[in-house]
Amino acid sequence: MSGRKKIGVMFAALLVVLCFSGTCFAADDEINLADVVRGLDTVWVLLGAFLVFFMQAGFGMVEAGFIRAKNTCNILTKNFLDFCMASLGFFLVGYALMFGDGNGFCGIKGWCLAGASSGADNVPLFAFWLFQAAFCGAAATIVAGGMAERMKFVAYLVYSFIISAFIYPIIGHWIWGGGWLSNMGGGSFGDFAGSAVVHTTGGVAALVGTWMLKPRSGKYGIDGKPKAIQAHSIPLASLGVFILWFGWFGFNAGSTLGVGNGDLIGRVAINTNLAAALGGIAAMITVWKRFGKPDLSMAMNGALAGLVSVTAPCAFIDPWAAMVIGAIGGVLVVFGVEILDKMKIDDPVGAFPVHGICGIWGTLAVGIFANPNVGDYTGFFYGWNPTQLGIQLVGIVSVIGFVAISMGLVFKVIDLTIGLRVDEKEELQGLDICEHGMESYGGFQIFSSM
Repeated sequence: MSGRKKIGVMFAALLVVLCFSGTCFAADDEINLADVVRGLDTVWVLLGAFLVFFMQAGFGMVEAGFIRAKNTCNILTKNFLDFCMASLGFFLVGYALMFGDGNGFCGIKGWCLAGASSGADNVPLFAFWLFQAAFCGAAATIVAGGMAERMKFVAYLVYSFIISAFIYPIIGHWIWGGGWLSNMGGGSFGDFAGSAVVHTTGGVAALVGTWMLKPRSGKYGIDGKPKAIQAHSIPLASLGVFILWFGWFGFNAGSTLGVGNGDLIGRVAINTNLAAALGGIAAMITVWKRFGKPDLSMAMNGALAGLVSVTAPCAFIDPWAAMVIGAIGGVLVVFGVEILDKMKIDDPVGAFPVHGICGIWGTLAVGIFANPNVGDYTGFFYGWNPTQLGIQLVGIVSVIGFVAISMGLVFKVIDLTIGLRVDEKEELQGLDICEHGMESYGGFQIFSSM
């Protein structure tokens, strides 16, 4: 058979196959199309979950880079076990409290996912659970940085389970699970991807724990002025920030919970990126003007501040507003670090300024910049109606109050039982050796008088 005839036969066979396939698809068109859309939505949500999970590595690198070498293994172990404890706590109890049927305060059904239902219409339960569990782990790990270099490892594991199983899910239920903040009569609280649910919760918990732990030895002089305790690896911290920035696209864009609205996904993605960029620039300019040098560590925290700030409003605003929100977040984080130093609250990585202060700012930004033409909320900038801003204010004050009181009790009970802080000798020698019996950098003798 000639080459031309072979091509003709193959083309005819292909037409037969396509026609047959088209007939079968037409006969079952509706079912197949629905299955395809459900599958695409599931893959999209799982991709977001994988990216948010990868942010655990980013948190670990940032925190490890900003602290001293002798405590690197300890902080990385806490980050690693964070997700283990979050997964366990959120599976056993947390998901039921957050998304189970119940009342305005918490859910009361779905323990261990038994009889539970997905919180997204077109995404299966297990996929939705994994996405939410990744968020839960992110909230828990924020605290590790604020309490770094002097908190007992066992105490940290207990804390991590409790916040993942109880504290975070209750806040989540109020806002995302059908609780009282999701329907306040005059409107609903807006938090698209978690400036309040994830970041304010983690940031306030970090502030409470850091305040109770007291500063690291040698952080403040006799005159009360803070002494710089240098980060041991800025390159490591830089890698962590880039990982977090990358993962944040899954954090925010993944929160669309489906691929059906491409315009929304694109809006969320560009707003996320612009806020991070402007946050980094604004923080660098601010610290450069105040102290005479463009500090990289502060610029990196500024980018994270921009990301935290835009997480709540990213789906409801225009790109210009994302730039403004991110820039303000970058400025706030610089002054937040200074304020904590003046209050003698030792936060080694800036956990509260980045996640707490900017989480609060991002939540309020919904009530200021939300464009009614692109979302369900109307910010004060559009029509000068303060209603939504008032709702946001009530919600964020409630979140701060609940987290501060509940985590204060949790940390106090831990302190009275197993203890929160290592002793002075262990702190001086380093938690890597004392608590884990290993060094992060083999072959180096790491010892410090601070």
